[in-house]
Amino acid sequence: MTTSPRTTSQQHDGESGSRSVPRWLLGVGPLALIALLIGLFTLLNAPGITGGEGRVPEEAVAIENIRFEPGRIILAVRNEGVDPVTVAQVNVSDFFAQFTQTTEQMAPLQPNTITVGYDWVPGDPYEITLITSAGGKVTAEVDAAPSPEKGAQFFGLMVLLGIYVGVIPIGLGMLWLPFVRRASRAWVRGLLAFTVGLLVYLTVDATLEGLELAAGSAAFGGSLVVLLGAVIAYLVLEGVEGLAVRRRRDRGDEVALPPQMFALLIATGIGLHNLGEGLAIGSAYAIGSLALGASLVIGFAIHNTTEGLAIVTPLARTRPRLGRLAILGLIAGAPAILGALVGASANQPTLASLLLGVGAGAVAQVAVKLLPLLRSDTGRVLTPVTVAGIIGGVLFMFVTGLLIVA
Repeated sequence: MTTSPRTTSQQHDGESGSRSVPRWLLGVGPLALIALLIGLFTLLNAPGITGGEGRVPEEAVAIENIRFEPGRIILAVRNEGVDPVTVAQVNVSDFFAQFTQTTEQMAPLQPNTITVGYDWVPGDPYEITLITSAGGKVTAEVDAAPSPEKGAQFFGLMVLLGIYVGVIPIGLGMLWLPFVRRASRAWVRGLLAFTVGLLVYLTVDATLEGLELAAGSAAFGGSLVVLLGAVIAYLVLEGVEGLAVRRRRDRGDEVALPPQMFALLIATGIGLHNLGEGLAIGSAYAIGSLALGASLVIGFAIHNTTEGLAIVTPLARTRPRLGRLAILGLIAGAPAILGALVGASANQPTLASLLLGVGAGAVAQVAVKLLPLLRSDTGRVLTPVTVAGIIGGVLFMFVTGLLIVA
């Protein structure tokens, strides 16, 4: 089959015409057309785009903070939905109370301060319900009034709480390094498998906790923010690892990640998990819904100590400096302090859900990267030793998690 000269000439004219158009214009062109189309839909009040008639409003109000003052209860709330919201009534423990608010109608993402006149009794529990003009209800439970004042002493307590549940347990767990360094190769594989089991538990636990927090709010996609955070964290860590591998290849080093990099990845993943955990703890404490005490500290100490073991296990055949170990411990544990401070300042279920998802994705990425290190001399990943280690890590975290009363 022959091609006519005219057809060939037309093809060349088409190719030269497309090449004369700037590449950036070819990329921006479709985006501009989409923006133009959306603008036309909006101007024409197209049904489904601008809401139309008869659409049921989507109300998503979050109670970010509750503060008790003599004779009144002050609530910091925010509209996390896409529609304006008006708070019409406030119910405190089945009693409709008088209240004032800084704005009558909250626009999307707009904050509002509601002051409720109520003679509360110190130490008593309360259930506070906001009723919107559309009939929606938002409820917050306070185990014991009053909530602590937000002063220097309060935030100092949040710092101590983060140290108790994050920094100290992980530091204690890292003291297992001398034992790990003297372990045989089979024991090291078993400990690495134990680490994988620990990370698997943290992945599932953070995901379930994030989904539970997001279940009470449909704002920003509800439970989808947990999955979004997990996917973003996983992909970001993959990208960072890929960059590190490329740099090592450019320098002529081995492509495989060194033990120090594995330890850093584990510390980073655990740190992101502890950030979401600290945020949830601080949020609960800010509204008086966390039972602090010796049982909480002891539970977290036992539960999180194994995270320190997970960090030092890849370093079994190295001699890391004390300063490097301290940095790894702070990367893993210090985010709990930041999370507690942020959570105590503003109770944001959506943010807490997102960060728990980020922690889940980061920990999952590290668990996947550790699997090749479990290979035995025969090349098998799942051997009796590694299977027992993974199951042991999951069970240990589950059992010690039962000690945490919050």
